[in-house]
This record gives sequence, C-alpha cells and structure tokens, in this order.
Amino acid sequence: MPKSYPLFLVALLSAGGWYFTKGPGQGKLGDVATAVSKGQYSQIPQILAGPSTQPAGYGGFGTTSNSPTYQSQPVSTQPPANYGGSYAPQPVSATPATPPPSPMFGGPAIRIASFNIQVFGDAKASKPYVMQTLAAIIQNFHIVAIQEIRTKDDYFIDNFLRTYVNTNGKVYDKVVGPRMGRTNSKEQYAFLYDTTAIEVNKNSIYTVNDPEQLLQRAPLVAMFRVRGPPPDQAFTFVLIDMHTEPDQAVQECNTLAQVYQAVRRASGGEDDIILLGDLNTDDRHLGGLTQIDGVRPIVRSTFTNTRQNAQYDNIIVHAPSTTEFTGRWGVYNFQKLHNLSLDQALQVSDHFPIWAEFSAYESVSPGRVAARDTGVRTQ
Repeated sequence: MPKSYPLFLVALLSAGGWYFTKGPGQGKLGDVATAVSKGQYSQIPQILAGPSTQPAGYGGFGTTSNSPTYQSQPVSTQPPANYGGSYAPQPVSATPATPPPSPMFGGPAIRIASFNIQVFGDAKASKPYVMQTLAAIIQNFHIVAIQEIRTKDDYFIDNFLRTYVNTNGKVYDKVVGPRMGRTNSKEQYAFLYDTTAIEVNKNSIYTVNDPEQLLQRAPLVAMFRVRGPPPDQAFTFVLIDMHTEPDQAVQECNTLAQVYQAVRRASGGEDDIILLGDLNTDDRHLGGLTQIDGVRPIVRSTFTNTRQNAQYDNIIVHAPSTTEFTGRWGVYNFQKLHNLSLDQALQVSDHFPIWAEFSAYESVSPGRVAARDTGVRTQ
C-alpha cells in the first residue's frame, strides 16, 4: 500500500464533474488537503466544486439556503443506431418477468439493481433478441447500475433506451460516465432509472478522481431521490457504481474503503451511501470495505454469475444509516425467468443482475460513518 495512501481519500474527491459526456474540471487538491488537516470536512464539497454559477457543492451540498436540484434528463433526440441483423436460436419470450415482491411489511418501495452487461456494445446491439432481453430485465427495476459498457458510440445508451427499453409507456433515462481504463479496452458506467419513480440530482454526478491510479476504472457517483412521497420525506441516496479489476479485486476493495468514506464526507450530510457493482470477489473477501464500522454487504453466500458457480457482484451499505433497506434482496436469474438456454443466457451476459429493496420514505433515524476506521469487524 503506498505511503501516500491516507491522502488518497482526499485526492479521490477532486470531483471531475463528469456529467454524461463532459470532461473533468480542475481540482484544488492543496486547498482540500488543508481542509482535511484542519478537520474541516464540511468545506470539501465547496472546494471541489470551484467557481460556478450553481450553488456551492454538488447541487447545493454544504449550503442551507439551496436545495439539490432534481430532474430527469431528457432522452437524446439523436436518431437510433442501426441495430441490424437477426439472432433467434429458438423462439423465446422476452416479456418482463414478475418483479420482485413488495415489502414484507407493506408500503411503497423501490428496487435498486446492479448489472454487469458483459461487453455491452456493438456486438450485442447487432442482436435484437439480446437487446430485447436486456430491456425486459431492466424494466423490472427502478434503477440499475450498469458496468462494462464498451462502445465508441456516444449515443449507444440513448438508442438502447429509445429502441428497446422505453416501450409500452416506459420512460427510463440515464446517467453515463466517461470511458475509463488504462488499457485500450475502455469501459463506461451508467445508471438507468425509471423517471416515474426516480429523479437525479443533476449537480451531484461525478467520476471519482484517482491521481495515483489505484483503480483500473474509477467509480461513477450520483445522488437520486424517490418520486411520490413529499420531497422532504422521500428516500434520497448516493450510488457508487464500480467494476474492480479481477486480478486486483482485494486491493481495489481496500481502496474502495477510502472512496466510500470520502464520498460520504463530500455528500453534504447524505447518510445513505450505496456502493454496488461487479467487485470480482465474494462477500467474505471485501477487504477494507467491511472493516468500516457498520458497512455490510447485502448479497451473501450466493452465486451471482450466469454459470452459477461464483459470486462477483454485491451491494454495500452502511447498515446503521440505511435502515430504508427492507431486508429483501435477490439475484435475478434471467435464464430461468425468461426461459433461456444456458447458451442464450451467456449471450446476454455472464452475470445475473442483483437487486435490493428500499423504502420509498426516508428513515427518521440516520446513522453515521466514523471519520476514520475504528477497527476490524469480528466475524
């Protein structure tokens, strides 16, 4: 671990300000380091935001006179790409399966999912059957964190939403990050969300800056709010979308512990920080992530890959804070739910989506994360 590691959590949050296809802004690491040395964590969002016509911080974070601005970004009007070709090894229904059950104790809830859509790009787009199946899967959830988008087409996700997802009255929108990775094979993260149930804080979206290159693909971060309940009662939450490098999964999970706490401190008091994605390790080998007091993986002792012989994906929450979690979660086995052969399922992805259910209403008893690690959790 580099000796400069303690400062990494600071440098990470020099908020690149990536929003859809926008590039990074100029971080003020010196000012941030000074603030941290003085324990002035509340000043970090304002320092990172820099001069702007928007309220200081990410969508008003760090201020009391301005509220975050939530909105659903309109879907692009760019003409759909040509998803030509045909692929249908056998007739199979792509009708959305029955969604996960409602909360055990009643009341409105949302389903947050994570899905590594293996090499999600032009090759899959050339197979309408695969794209239809993917759309049918996504329609079962209110918001889905996507990993492994690989395409140079800037309108790939817009076209996917327009052509496949937004049918039968559905209106999903997206937050898409920049292409990431230190190799020629770049990947993007995305959040796809049902605009009838979820709205995004448009000023809260950024890609974590990783100046020491401790992560192969730095995560995408965004804040959301549930539609329906009164705004002051609605569940708000920050999602951290992550795909670790398989050969460095444990090391990157240690780094993610720093990322998690840094995002928490920069989120203007928001206590519901949810890290989700393809972590390339099981719930027993999450390194520093589970050494943060109260931080727990939701997916436990369950295979998440399509071949059903390994666990890679997870949803990480701070249990004392995110009491909105209803206790319901699952692995969406689309092979069974969509009546696919194993070969067909693997052409959709080598991962199954994972999901967890949360109350639509904000908890009145938020928890907190310590300013520093307080010890290793005893198993």
